Amino acid sequence: MGVGVMRGDASTGADAVGGLGATGAPAAPGAEADLAYHGHVSLWAGRVGVWVEPSNHGPAAVPDATVRLRFSAPLDGIEQLPPGCLRGSPETVLCSTGEMRAAGAGRPIALDLRVAGSPAEVVVNINTSWSGGAGDRNPGNNTHRVLAPATGDKYAY
Repeated sequence: MGVGVMRGDASTGADAVGGLGATGAPAAPGAEADLAYHGHVSLWAGRVGVWVEPSNHGPAAVPDATVRLRFSAPLDGIEQLPPGCLRGSPETVLCSTGEMRAAGAGRPIALDLRVAGSPAEVVVNINTSWSGGAGDRNPGNNTHRVLAPATGDKYAY
């Protein structure tokens, strides 16, 4: 799949990302899931690396979901993104998690991107943009704000 670039409001285009890797229909109406993201962020020499491990603590399966990664600095140019990811704006990347069973994991996401300039730090906001139609009463484990100074160290979330 080639790299996609969305124009306009990223929140309205999030459903389009969910369709990139969707293997089935949205979750049943009223279905309850508990999406979670864990990983790390690094910043070095004008590049930002983000590793996301999506999971679903259940109780319902999720056919697909979309994680939004919003950077405090604009991304520089159009870079090759992994399958299931696309640019939502100059500061935003949206990625499909793939199907997640209840108490299961989604597809790991690894990004290596160039940021504009050479910032001393970058803040990455990570959250669910689309939940595959399932409700999530515990958004605390799928909403993160990570500060990564330009040290090359991994900052876990």
